[in-house]
Amino acid sequence: MRKIDKKEVVEPLSLSQFKRPNKQRNYSHLTPEIRQDIRKACTKEQLYLCAYCCKTISGDSRDTMNEHVEARRVAPNRDLDYTNIVASCTTPKQCDDAHGSQTFPLTPFDDECETALEFKISGRVTGLTDDAKETIRVLNLDNKSLTEQRRTFINTILFTYGEDAIEDNDLINIMIDELAQPKKGRLEAFSPVIVNALRGQQNV
Repeated sequence: MRKIDKKEVVEPLSLSQFKRPNKQRNYSHLTPEIRQDIRKACTKEQLYLCAYCCKTISGDSRDTMNEHVEARRVAPNRDLDYTNIVASCTTPKQCDDAHGSQTFPLTPFDDECETALEFKISGRVTGLTDDAKETIRVLNLDNKSLTEQRRTFINTILFTYGEDAIEDNDLINIMIDELAQPKKGRLEAFSPVIVNALRGQQNV
């Protein structure tokens, strides 16, 4: 995960205009256009990465969902709260689809989301705390397909820098700096995951 800071953001104007005269209404009453405005805004804030797995998303409904971090059934009073909504991928059996109405203790709004999940060069992820382990379980972040995608991206980055890159701390720092910099408002797929894995290699 990559930390998402909603403290300074402004919700889409169309959502604000809907909420003012419709205080008794909920998310199910939103038009497709307003839902798309939310999806696009969240995707842009997240630099075009899924809030949970960090794979690339476009902000279009074909691959991106408006995801309520506190599920609507659990917190119906927050279903129009923009600070409770993130953009998730639509991958079956992971992220939004796996979440459903379950609660999970470590969210993209928490600072610890970048440190309590430990990613390996192999693509695997482990939780360093009980909260992290439960979040991995709920969101199914260690499934075989996702692990393989992460491994492929990590290997591609390492191949670009050479076979010995993983043993050179200075080169690892260069890779981390490049991966952490958005290009035209976008981060590369899985870049926070790869940064996490590379930092772990420095401590080996």
